[in-house]
Parts: sequence; C-alpha cells; structure tokens
Amino acid sequence: MKNSFSFSKAKNILLGLMLIGLAGCGIYTLNDVSIDYTKVKTIKVFFIENKASYVNPQLSPKLYDKLLQKITNSTKLTRTNNDDAHYQVTATITGYNPSQTVGISAQQATTNRLTVTVHVVLKKTLENKTDEFDVSRSADFSANLSLQQAEGQLLDEMVRNLTDEIFNHIFSNW
Repeated sequence: MKNSFSFSKAKNILLGLMLIGLAGCGIYTLNDVSIDYTKVKTIKVFFIENKASYVNPQLSPKLYDKLLQKITNSTKLTRTNNDDAHYQVTATITGYNPSQTVGISAQQATTNRLTVTVHVVLKKTLENKTDEFDVSRSADFSANLSLQQAEGQLLDEMVRNLTDEIFNHIFSNW
C-alpha cells in the first residue's frame, strides 16, 4: 500500500512540474527583447504620419500611443526627443484599404476585409544603420456593416496587432 501511495505522489509531483513547465511556454514579451542596454539607452519615436488614401483620424494617434506604451513597458530604454537618440523610429501609415467580398454565401458578400499597412524606418545611430520594413494587418468584418461601423469594432485589435508586429521587428530580431 505504501509503494502505491508514493508512486501516486511522485506521479502527481511530476505532473505538477510538467504543468508548470508548460505554463512557461506561452507568449513572451520581455524575454524576447534583444537590446544591449550597456550601449543602447535612448529611443525617439516620431509621431506616426497617416498618408493612406483613406484616413481614419483615430488610427495614427492610437498607434503612436500604443507603440510608446509598449516600448516603455517592455524595455529599459529612455524616451527622448533629442536627435541623437540611439534608436529613432519613424512610421507612416501607407495603406488603409477596405476590400469587398472576401466571403460569399448564397451569391452575396458575407465578409469584407480591412487591411492596414505601416512603413517603418528604424535608425540605429550607434551602428550608423537604417532598417526599413512594412507591417500589414488585415481584419475581416461582416458585409452587413458599413466601414465606419466596422472601424469601431476593429480599430483596437488592429492597433494592438500592428504595435506588436512593429515592436517585435525592432526589438526581437525578426
């Protein structure tokens, strides 16, 4: 009887350790940041311009604020407005494109898609390097909604996804 109890106890401990180990396999934010803090100490993020053919007036300020918040919360970098910041981030919204008829049912459009594209320029002044990249995110919405109705539902999700992708590209060597 004692052997079965200790085997059961050992099995439970092993199961508990495995669960703890699996819990650590989630999405990492702080651990994936690869910055040499002995050298890189400051960052300047320019206001995000919106040069898309259709301008959602809320997108640019929300994306800018969310990106600043993510950088502040996930790195040890000091934000500055100086032109000699170690990292300088410039971003421009270049696309804001609703497309019709992504999904069809009974010969009627059921789903439309909104795609937002942001062009980002990262200047690393200490290395005298510039990295340019585009991030793009799409979200589907019901064809029964107008674009304005869909924007109200999709904006926060789009901003969060774009912010994460920009952040990961800058700080996680994507």
